[in-house]
Amino acid sequence: MSEGWVRNTRQSRGESSGGGGGIGSASYRDGGSGGIGSPRYGGVNTGILDEQVLSLVFRSINFDPQALCTAASVSRRLRAVAERVLWRELCISRAPRMVAALTASAATGLGPPPGRIGGGWPALAKMLSFCCGAAATTVPVPGHITKVSRFSKTSGRSFLPRRCRGDLLYVSDPCEHAVAGAAGDDLGAYRGVFRWFMRSRTRACLLGRQAALDPRVRCPYCGARVWNMVVARLVPRGAARRMGSDEGRLEYYVCVSGHVHGTCWLAHLTSSDGDHHAHAGSDDDDASSSGDDGDEDGHAAP
Repeated sequence: MSEGWVRNTRQSRGESSGGGGGIGSASYRDGGSGGIGSPRYGGVNTGILDEQVLSLVFRSINFDPQALCTAASVSRRLRAVAERVLWRELCISRAPRMVAALTASAATGLGPPPGRIGGGWPALAKMLSFCCGAAATTVPVPGHITKVSRFSKTSGRSFLPRRCRGDLLYVSDPCEHAVAGAAGDDLGAYRGVFRWFMRSRTRACLLGRQAALDPRVRCPYCGARVWNMVVARLVPRGAARRMGSDEGRLEYYVCVSGHVHGTCWLAHLTSSDGDHHAHAGSDDDDASSSGDDGDEDGHAAP
């Protein structure tokens, strides 16, 4: 699932490419001079391939990501409709305010063209619905579809160095995984996305420091190369605290398209420690959320 999600929406598989064999591509000829014949549809999507029909079908099942992946694997035409319409509709249905923020134009008019997003809609849809797990642990943790995820700008601010606080970053709560042989510690896997990463201060800092791309790790959402933010020394101290981890036990990667993923070993807190961290987190929110309304933008999939 992890390897095939985006590939299913971008690569072609074997299918009938003849003029009259595919769904929606068949042509009907007039059987006689006086008969009633149907017009040839040519390259126009009709019937089940009509974008509005497909949108209604998938909306009725709440844009189930597995069903959408399967449909996008059937033919080039279905894959094209999924890339053009359905993945975007899935994102909007899961996190409408988050998508609105990620696609909003700046006052200067900079940003992606209307209807587009950095890294593409299929990658964002996967990021919203899929925990990538962790491959670098002693016992690899497989990825999985998530039922509920919460993405937060406040959590994102904890991952931004002071000089990059003007960037907008959404980060999810860590998805907890029990790891065998890890002395009882749970592994948290988190993910996120920058707005307009190509024009972000974070990317400018990485380029200014001439940070090298990691030769071994790839983005689990779009397949692009990534920067290791720990190696680049661009991880604020508040990031581990925000994730509920001890300092030095957090990994943080950003790909060239602006997708974030990482892991952290979750600290076992006593009740007094939990109260301390809760108050510290509240202080951070108050200090950094001036004028922000509706900071959290969760999404749920049944």
